Amino acid sequence: MTEPWNPDQQDITNNMGAPPPPFEPPPNPPREQWRLRDLLIFVLFIPVALVAANLIVFIGYAVLAPAVHWNIPIQKLQGNPVFLLTLQLIFYIFLLAFIFLFITLYYKTPFLSALKWKKLSAHNVLRYVLAGIALSMIVTMIPPFLPEKKSFPLEKMFNSPASAYAIAVFAILIAPFMEELLFRGVLFAFFEKHGGLVFAVVSTAILFAGLHIPEYWGAWHNIIMILVVGLTFSIVRGATKSVTPSYVLHLAYNSTLMALLFVQTQHFHKMPVGFLLFH
Repeated sequence: MTEPWNPDQQDITNNMGAPPPPFEPPPNPPREQWRLRDLLIFVLFIPVALVAANLIVFIGYAVLAPAVHWNIPIQKLQGNPVFLLTLQLIFYIFLLAFIFLFITLYYKTPFLSALKWKKLSAHNVLRYVLAGIALSMIVTMIPPFLPEKKSFPLEKMFNSPASAYAIAVFAILIAPFMEELLFRGVLFAFFEKHGGLVFAVVSTAILFAGLHIPEYWGAWHNIIMILVVGLTFSIVRGATKSVTPSYVLHLAYNSTLMALLFVQTQHFHKMPVGFLLFH
């Protein structure tokens, strides 16, 4: 007697003769982020980037000077504000490129999410803008009550309206983004992982103030104020788990101080002593 046809049995028979599916290796586990070894690599890259930036700027000046009739001796460029800002800009470009490639290619992680750049609502943006304005007002009111009134190197950079405009543009468009990226983005992530939140807040604030010591050398009350400002930015970064609020706060802070300076100096034509707190 013939058995009835069973389609399931036919499928089993056909599958027995089919070749096995190709072996697919399991996906590689994600690379561990913010290891101490990676921090060492980043720290070692900083002097390399600084040397490269100096070479580019000096060579560029030597090549372009005859064509555009620049007559500043090379040995005096270190005191020229435009030269110093150009040098710092190229240095920042090297650092930004390194961080971007390190995160996207080595960590294989989206750049903004790895550094905790998150979108803010319009309401929160307004809150941090107002907080930055308030912080700048507080900072400008405190120094006159402090005993130390020494001049400092940054004041000498405001030696012409053109230099002042260049510094203002840099302080508003470049410095807040790069400094928050470095201190509250990269370094904060390393320090928080290996030392905890409090260590990350304190250490990034101290390093932030240390970055500005050469600019305010001799005017130590200004450095103390910069430490307080950096501590504020770091606390906001730690409390919100995002770099975006500290960036908005920093941007509003710098913008307000430069706007006040612009008004009080008659469009950067009469520079007062002891007002240049804007980083």
